[in-house]
Amino acid sequence: MMTRREMLGTSAAALAAVAAQADTPPRASSVLDDYDALGLAKLVRDKQISAAELLEDAIARTEAMNPKFNFMEQEHYDLARAAVKKELPDGPFTGVPWLLKDLGVYLKGTVTANGSRYFKGDVASFTSDLVKRHERAGFVIFGKTTCPEFGLTGTTENKVTGDTRNPWNPERITGGSSGGAAAAVAAGVVPAAHGSDGGGSIRIPSSCCGLFGLKPSLGRVPMGPPHTESWGGLSVEHALTRTVRDSAAIMDATWGLEPGSRFGAPTPDGSFLSQVGRPPGKLRVALMLSPLSHSPVDPECADAARAAAHLCESLGHYVEEAAPTIDMATLGAAAFAVIGASVTAEVDARAKASGIPPGPDVLEPITLDFYGYGQHVSGTDYLNGIYAFQAAATAMSNFMQNYDVILSPTLAQLPLPLGQINLSPGVDFETWGKRAAMFTPFTQIANITGQPAMSVPLSMSRSGLPIGVQFIGRYGEEALLFRLAGQLEQAAPWRSRRPPHLAGA
Repeated sequence: MMTRREMLGTSAAALAAVAAQADTPPRASSVLDDYDALGLAKLVRDKQISAAELLEDAIARTEAMNPKFNFMEQEHYDLARAAVKKELPDGPFTGVPWLLKDLGVYLKGTVTANGSRYFKGDVASFTSDLVKRHERAGFVIFGKTTCPEFGLTGTTENKVTGDTRNPWNPERITGGSSGGAAAAVAAGVVPAAHGSDGGGSIRIPSSCCGLFGLKPSLGRVPMGPPHTESWGGLSVEHALTRTVRDSAAIMDATWGLEPGSRFGAPTPDGSFLSQVGRPPGKLRVALMLSPLSHSPVDPECADAARAAAHLCESLGHYVEEAAPTIDMATLGAAAFAVIGASVTAEVDARAKASGIPPGPDVLEPITLDFYGYGQHVSGTDYLNGIYAFQAAATAMSNFMQNYDVILSPTLAQLPLPLGQINLSPGVDFETWGKRAAMFTPFTQIANITGQPAMSVPLSMSRSGLPIGVQFIGRYGEEALLFRLAGQLEQAAPWRSRRPPHLAGA
């Protein structure tokens, strides 16, 4: 862990490097390394590089890196090349290459396979509202990234594409379910990529791969069509990025009500991007070192949270150990009921549309377990699960009247070896569930309560693996998280930290 003096020295060096960029013409071979998404868009606007050149650079990186890390579910190179030949929309990210996660969002004329053999050949007849907003922002979509089947686990391994590997250590997982997006960003293919989060699926891979990942408040970013809510409101959409400002600017380009929305998160005071450089004020930070489930935590993960707490104190924030009183056993059962019922509804709809019955030829064992479990979830069980979510949200809101943010490890363990929590694990449903829950006991509570939460890449393990720390904010207060994240990024910069064996690749 860096000392405070080293942090400040590194911060000054990073700021000097950014200043130097403004006056130095870019090298075509290095812009994807040297610039974030906003920086790339500025190069395009200033005509220092073309959108076509950026796209071909990203495609070349994909062709070089994908065989090593296996993050691409589908390639849409021809669609992207056709888009840059036309006049792109004038947006904050005009000309920046972009990857969609292959789960729950749709691009007309292309397949969304949801990480599953069951959706092979399922061509979308419409484009999701979120994807339309990506396009209006100027992003150039050139592919879709890998995910586990239906996003059901915290690793990105599936029967369609195989194992997605961590650029920091290819024998380790990238996390999930947005693990393909994380691998692509960590490998330097793109500076940011789309992700979604139903139980930590932006924050988990961000922690595993050394990225910044923010889960928005429920209702902040569009989910549909066809559905404006997913998994009973557990799931949300956003992005994984190298820099805080990219995450904020992407949210500026995508937040807001969509047709059919029943509710939305509160309107922010000014743009999210404008928050990144603003001081957050003196925050009251609750340090939660033990998960609400009381499962064990790897000492290195706990130490990373303690180091983040010390950093917060050095920045003038007040930190004390505290945690809400919430029964995670009840909430875990509620989440399984809601997710199981959701999986069953999705599988039944696909069976009706395709005429193919669900079974081991098209679904993985754990997915079939969820399907079978969901068939026995009654309407009363589902509704009681939703009521449990609402009670937890109330408890968290009451707790956070005394705190601005909750600080914890993002994960309870370092990135796992491949094969331990995939959806074909060779163990029964209960054993798999315990393994998966012990890896990610800190993340799901924010999905259950609808609060915004972020994983910040502040630490590294002794073995050279990234360790993220999580901050949970009050509902609707992404602006505060962006202010805090910007302060942490300046105090302890991570942008230049890359997998060492990719240096110069």
